[in-house]
Amino acid sequence: MTTQTTDTAAARDGDRRSWLKEHSELGVCALLLALGALVLTDALTMDVDIAQRGPVGPRTVPIVVGAGLLLIAALLAVDVLRGGRGQAEGGEDIDLSEPADWRTVLLLTGVFLGSAVLIEPLGFPVAGALLFWGAAFALGSRRVDRDPLIAAGLSLVTYTVFNNLLGVPLPGGPLMGVL
Repeated sequence: MTTQTTDTAAARDGDRRSWLKEHSELGVCALLLALGALVLTDALTMDVDIAQRGPVGPRTVPIVVGAGLLLIAALLAVDVLRGGRGQAEGGEDIDLSEPADWRTVLLLTGVFLGSAVLIEPLGFPVAGALLFWGAAFALGSRRVDRDPLIAAGLSLVTYTVFNNLLGVPLPGGPLMGVL
C-alpha cells in the first residue's frame, strides 16, 4: 500500500511539474503584475502638490503605464491558461539544443555590477569605458589595441550627450574638471 501511495504522490508531483512547465509564461504574468502594482503604488503615493499644473500632472503617465502593465498581465494570463504559447526561437544562428553560455552571462553580470560600484568614485566616463570594454570582452572581442579606445570614445560621447545636451547629470569623477 505504501508503494502505491508513493507512486501516486510521485505521479501528482510529475503532473504538477509538467503543468508548470507547459504554463511557464505565467511567470512573466506574475512579473508584469508585480511591476504594474509597484508603478501604480508609487504613482498614487507621489507627492505632487508643488508640481501639479492643470489636469495632467506627474502622476498621469505612471498611472497609465501601471494600468497598462496590469492589463497586459491579465490578458497574457488568460491567453496562457487558454492554451496559447509563445513560439520557440527559430533563428538560423541559434542552436537551441546547446545549453546556455553561463560564463558569458556571469562575465556580463560582473561587468555591470562592477560599473555600478565604480561609477561614483571614478565617474561615468571611466566606469562607462570599463563597462563597454568589459562587455565587448565578455561577448568575445579580444582586440586590445582597438576595444579600449572605442569604449573610451563611446563612454565620453554618452557622458557628453546625457550631461550637456539632455541635462541629465552624470558623475564626472576625477575627470570633472577636464570635461
